[in-house]
Amino acid sequence: MKNLITLAVAFICFSTLNAQTNDLNFKATSGLNMETEYASDNIEIRDILSFEGIDYMKIKFSGKELKGKSYHLTVKEIWNGEVVSDTTVLNSKTLGLPQFETLKDSMLKMRVISKRTRDNKLKLTFKFSRFSVTKTYDAIASDDYALRNLADESNLDIGYNEKFNFLAYILPYERPDGSNSWCEIGTSGDAVETWGEKFGIEHYLLFEMKFE
Repeated sequence: MKNLITLAVAFICFSTLNAQTNDLNFKATSGLNMETEYASDNIEIRDILSFEGIDYMKIKFSGKELKGKSYHLTVKEIWNGEVVSDTTVLNSKTLGLPQFETLKDSMLKMRVISKRTRDNKLKLTFKFSRFSVTKTYDAIASDDYALRNLADESNLDIGYNEKFNFLAYILPYERPDGSNSWCEIGTSGDAVETWGEKFGIEHYLLFEMKFE
């Protein structure tokens, strides 16, 4: 019964998020835009993604000031409310590929694919037009991890030259009635490093982005 409740809550949460943010053009006060598409318009592909426990997003940043900027994606691993590491996922300046060090246009597109593997790792691939980066991180034995776009979900500000909260790979909050909720976490504002203590989450990943 608990599993059925969890699935129902997750579906409602995802449906609400999709209705609000799929094909959403999120524009911060800085003039940086972000559009996010979740999963797929193809129902068969959505079924396969769901069956395999895969999260899939297509994200596009755009803005006049993007041209000529580099991009730096970092991740904080947070266990039991403590940040245990803060590492680089991708830095365009240190890729070793001069043609990708800075953006040649006022747009950056990426596809993000993630899942928990059988050996309890969180595997994420960030795919760009001509290259991709894949990373793995330790996880607990749970199928409840979900990748969330924080900037969309919590309407957080994004901009140039300073890090901003971007994605989070989270476990759900377990309500007193035994049901699980991801929405209550993802929409709780920008104090994301306090989630472990506030919601009793054992583990999550917090991704931050910076254009400079």
